[in-house]
Amino acid sequence: MINEKIAKLVNEQVNKELYSAYLYLDFANYYADAGLDGFAHWYEIQAQEERDHAMMMRRYLIDNGVRVTFDKIAKPDKKFEKNVDPLNAGYEHEQYVTSLINNIYSEAFAMKDFKTMQFLDWFIKEQGEEEKNAEDLLKKMQLFGGDAKGLYALNAELAARVYTPSATGPAM
Repeated sequence: MINEKIAKLVNEQVNKELYSAYLYLDFANYYADAGLDGFAHWYEIQAQEERDHAMMMRRYLIDNGVRVTFDKIAKPDKKFEKNVDPLNAGYEHEQYVTSLINNIYSEAFAMKDFKTMQFLDWFIKEQGEEEKNAEDLLKKMQLFGGDAKGLYALNAELAARVYTPSATGPAM
């Protein structure tokens, strides 16, 4: 059994990962309405990944004798005026999620909860990738999104993204 404080933080993170999925589906809705189906598709896959993260954390808690409880998932409340706005919000959100994971890791370290630290190692690496992907996408939009042909090419690039469930998720 893991420490009660750590269990509470991981349980809260399950809810935050599910919120991330909602947020990214909201971004997908924005892009679908704007006729940018590639961007919408990219964020639909991003939402699937966030749901996967929530499920991994849920399973970790269950496997360690912790009863999982769910909170309400907040409604995304961001309003977008320009096509770059969701990308900015996505990058900021990934930085926020990284801070949450780092906080759980820090608490686990303080309590010498090596099992949870090992579990979180995968998420720390994953968040590095998530931040880089979000930043790269934002940069591409800033470089090419103001040009119709560039936006078309970027949209086509994002439409080609394929969902791949993580086969190498965290060790439990």
